Amino acid sequence: MSFFVTSVGLGDGANLGGIGGADYHCQQLAEAVGSPKAFYAYLSTRPGNGTTTLHPRDRIGTGPWYNAKGALVARNVADLHEGDAFTRQVALTEKGEMVATRDILTGSQPDGTAYTDDMDHTCNGFTSNDRGSVQVGHVDRASDRAGGTSWNSAHATKGCGQASLADIGGAGAFYCFAID
Repeated sequence: MSFFVTSVGLGDGANLGGIGGADYHCQQLAEAVGSPKAFYAYLSTRPGNGTTTLHPRDRIGTGPWYNAKGALVARNVADLHEGDAFTRQVALTEKGEMVATRDILTGSQPDGTAYTDDMDHTCNGFTSNDRGSVQVGHVDRASDRAGGTSWNSAHATKGCGQASLADIGGAGAFYCFAID
């Protein structure tokens, strides 16, 4: 396993304790199922609040990535962001289960980079549950639009709290990738 969607969020909306808190959560979930690999969260941040810009595509290694059942998720970074192999059937939790929610926290654009506009797409660098909004992707890639939607950048939430995430079909889950 070198990829999974968190089976459970942290329960505090998009407040994940920053990128470090999200990485720690990925690692804890991976270790709980016996994975010895190092995992990072697929999340963006931008300058401010003592952080630098982080692009998730630059944090997750080079691939290939496989889910908990051994199915190929993507061969490399380009395949992940430009290919169509990423589906609900391969985007499983660390336990090998289908993801129970639809919206997955990313804070990123479809190409896997951080936003550069003046809007906060990361709930203050994933440290707030009451200020801003967060960009989410659709794990099922479903949409009312022709051609579907993005697994990593479908729309913004209306808020950062747990209730705001639940209102749109989310629970604070995020993607984790093995970096080695």
